[in-house]
Amino acid sequence: MVNEKKTTKRSRPEIQEAIRQAAIEEFALHGLRGATTQSIAERAQLSKAQLHYYIESKEALYVDLLQMVVSEWSRESFNERDGDPARVLASYVKRKLEFSFRQPLLSKMFANELISGAEVLHSILTQPRTRAGQAIQTLTRWIEEGKIRPLDPWLFLMHIWAVTQHYADFDVQVRFMMRLRAGEALDQARITREVVAFVLHGCGLSPTEEDLA
Repeated sequence: MVNEKKTTKRSRPEIQEAIRQAAIEEFALHGLRGATTQSIAERAQLSKAQLHYYIESKEALYVDLLQMVVSEWSRESFNERDGDPARVLASYVKRKLEFSFRQPLLSKMFANELISGAEVLHSILTQPRTRAGQAIQTLTRWIEEGKIRPLDPWLFLMHIWAVTQHYADFDVQVRFMMRLRAGEALDQARITREVVAFVLHGCGLSPTEEDLA
């Protein structure tokens, strides 16, 4: 049963944030088809009627959340104006990992959409593909100038995505393999150092302590 007393005390922004978090949890666990507005409403401590006052539809809410991921990841791209390769790549990896640590369910929701065929994502992937293309141009120029070793820039970029998103999308496996107890936090600093070093060594660069910090 909805706690009416509690919901009336919340401001509109607080209710909208509660809906957003509830939707992220439901979509991450069940996907678009499996999630229901009833379950989202219950998580947000609203009635179904109250929920529909704030959202157009389950589908629209799903698209908005996917667009949030796409927009954030697009901003986190890089280009040659940002500085030398080691600093640029280290910063990029750190930002990608920080998102995975901060928004694991949102990352998992995005991954589930891809696994299910990306029917919704197809319409909003133009922006990240454009930004990724700019990163590829930067990687290609670094290769041509001998700043990083010869490599396939598209595969290299996707390897970074795979590793940085792994700690959100496969957190159950990570926790099992690292023998973490329920509720025990990941050692984010240790993971970040290792992934940054892995990426930089992978393109022929030697990380400094500043890169790893």
